Amino acid sequence: MNPSTAQARVVVDELVRLGVTDAVLCPGSRNAPLAYALHAADAAGRLRLHVRVDERTGGFLALGLSLGSGRPVPVVTTSGTAVANLHPAVLEAGYSGIPLLALTADRPSDLVGTGASQTIDQHGIFGAAVRRSATLAVAGPDPRDPARWRSAVDRVVAAATGAAGGEPGPVHLNVPFAEPLVPEAGTECPAGRPDGSPWTVVAPFARSVSSLPLDPALPTLVVAGGGSAPDPALLGGTPLVAEPSSPLWAHGLRTGPWLLGTAGLPAPRQVIVIGRPTLHRAVSRLLADPAVAVYAVADPDGLPFADVAGTVRAVGALPRLTPPAGFAERWREADAAAAEVLEARLVPGRDEVPRGLVLARALVDALPGGTRLVLGSSNPVRDVALAAVPRAGLSVLSNRGVAGIDGTVSTAVGVALTHPGPTVALLGDLTLLHDTTGLLIGPDEPRPALTIVVLNDSGGGIFTLLEQGAPEHADSFERVFGTPHRADLAAVAAGLGAAHTLLTDLADLPETLAVEGKGLRIVEVRADRAALRAGHAALAAEIGAAVRALPVHT
Repeated sequence: MNPSTAQARVVVDELVRLGVTDAVLCPGSRNAPLAYALHAADAAGRLRLHVRVDERTGGFLALGLSLGSGRPVPVVTTSGTAVANLHPAVLEAGYSGIPLLALTADRPSDLVGTGASQTIDQHGIFGAAVRRSATLAVAGPDPRDPARWRSAVDRVVAAATGAAGGEPGPVHLNVPFAEPLVPEAGTECPAGRPDGSPWTVVAPFARSVSSLPLDPALPTLVVAGGGSAPDPALLGGTPLVAEPSSPLWAHGLRTGPWLLGTAGLPAPRQVIVIGRPTLHRAVSRLLADPAVAVYAVADPDGLPFADVAGTVRAVGALPRLTPPAGFAERWREADAAAAEVLEARLVPGRDEVPRGLVLARALVDALPGGTRLVLGSSNPVRDVALAAVPRAGLSVLSNRGVAGIDGTVSTAVGVALTHPGPTVALLGDLTLLHDTTGLLIGPDEPRPALTIVVLNDSGGGIFTLLEQGAPEHADSFERVFGTPHRADLAAVAAGLGAAHTLLTDLADLPETLAVEGKGLRIVEVRADRAALRAGHAALAAEIGAAVRALPVHT
């Protein structure tokens, strides 16, 4: 028997028994046993294989597949720096609680430190970013080995899904393979349980938490970010500022981010944090206010609660809230007044309004029900938060774990490959260019139905809105923060096999999105960063004036 081939077949077989339906493979020599085992499982219809030539892209593709399906997804690499290229995706999965499995081939331990090619110390390479890290022994003739291999796979997958009692997230299974690395006649997969079940069944861990010790009747504001959320009925009409990636977004105030800190609104006595809000500095200032009592809703999977300012008084389950009618009504009135300003300004053709906001407003409105919307970091996710009308019927996803632009195209591809309906991604130009290899899909690979809408303002528009974008820093801004480029997105798309459309009139966006067909499409919308800072400031000032002009109730 060829031990390496047998070991790889056992690992893949056990993954399938645990419910794995998709796997990502990056080619190499040392991971050849796993490559053959995955190819055979794909041919037998036991799982769906996705092959990518770039490990960083492969890691984020696996992350997107897991994000879209809710299942653990392995990404398989060869040894050496191939493993290190998974680190950005592992970090994102770690801070997002996504069950990503880094399944890495390795050289036998006696080759580490000898100068052997593509050999590094891989055990523990991801440090604290993974929930569990394990390295198998090199396969040998011991008949007890297959049971140990299956048990090790069960342990890491249980850790990835949170079934073992910890937080869900990424895990690392390192598998050293000795030569020969290719199948030989007569090599069979050592049998597992005859009923097809996993070798070790781990019962899901049940969590329970006490109710938050707060007064449900106080003037309260709820802020919600990405992550799980309780039943919206518990809010009882409490004003809610929800980010687009929160499951509560459709229940939130239309203009919540604009209203925070606006004069003329009653201040909350307490704030309840749900999930992990990361987008708005006004939220951060509110949570740091010593005059406000801050509470956090416990995550059902045990993920850490958000408390950047260190002000959270208690963590627990959300009780049913009953805020004062006058408090909630005043916030709703302000929301309606601010929404009137946005509706009047966020229309195609108004050059003084940031085009990203107009695009976000039009895009979310034009999407059919059942769409998955993937939002890039930096301005796209903020533009949707500031401009779009929150609505039900959409699944909004975003890499907000560490909020990088790494691998966003690949994440969107993975999300699309797990969804039978339409998937649309809204990205910035730098985010697209940072992951162009995400568009590189071989002719034999499953292809997604994915439309990528790209706001191309030739650089880093997000920095225009930060301190770096102030006029006094203009001399250095463009080169080191604006980072303009001369990339031709149409040529990039053509070179990587994606269709391209240049959309000049945003009024034509619904018709452009309605084009059907399977495959990758890039819809490019060009914008100018020059007036971005002033445009945001003008909108904020107009919204503030509209709120202050509201009649005072006595």
